[in-house]
Amino acid sequence: MKKVYFAGSIRGGRADADLYRQMIEYIQQGDIVLTEHVGNLALSKTEGQPNQEEAIYQQDTAWLRASDLVIAECTTPSLGVGYELAFAEHLGKPVHIFYNSTRTNLSAMLAGDPYFHLHPYTRPAEIFPALASLLGRSC
Repeated sequence: MKKVYFAGSIRGGRADADLYRQMIEYIQQGDIVLTEHVGNLALSKTEGQPNQEEAIYQQDTAWLRASDLVIAECTTPSLGVGYELAFAEHLGKPVHIFYNSTRTNLSAMLAGDPYFHLHPYTRPAEIFPALASLLGRSC
């Protein structure tokens, strides 16, 4: 069982929260998602109080260290997700980035970095065969 760090926008916007939930539920069919809260539809973009920010940082970086790989949905831009991806790269964790190519232009810092595995899609249904492949499952 792989330990997956799932990254998706929280404070940058929650427009894709339902998709995050679906992706997390799919991953959980055979693997552990350390950050399942990202798919919680009730989680607001103002999640966490200022006095909790250091605790959030400590927990998230601990989860990144413990993970086997990182899966990120980057259609909604997020400074935090960008930081998480760079942190994961620094740790040598495999990073897979999904984004809807009809809704966003992925940052050049992500798209231009050969370390990252990019998975552009035009319909959410395209995500799940790619997830199956990278998680070593049959679709």
